[in-house]
Amino acid sequence: MSWAGPEDVYLSTSLASYLDKKLLVLLRDGRKLMGILRSFDQFANAVLEGACERVIVGDLYCDIPLGLYIIRGENVVLIGELVGEICVDSFYPVEHRRPKGKLRTLKAP
Repeated sequence: MSWAGPEDVYLSTSLASYLDKKLLVLLRDGRKLMGILRSFDQFANAVLEGACERVIVGDLYCDIPLGLYIIRGENVVLIGELVGEICVDSFYPVEHRRPKGKLRTLKAP
């Protein structure tokens, strides 16, 4: 039996190629997290640095800063690299979409 060496890590379906890159992680409950992957294990548990949660309502979205975030692997549905995306370089969102027209306050019934 032969063991995989360090050169074989990038040939596998490992998250190693995503280390220190900006990622979008879709969770089982529908949440979308963005951050820089700092660590992971064989169960796809992951540590995101500078994480934020993107909340989308209709055509609008906002990013909620979370900081350092640990994700349990069984909740991960999809992981993908973000190219040129906003928000993950710091703990605070850089840009938000601006609504068209006036904002209205909803009144409780």
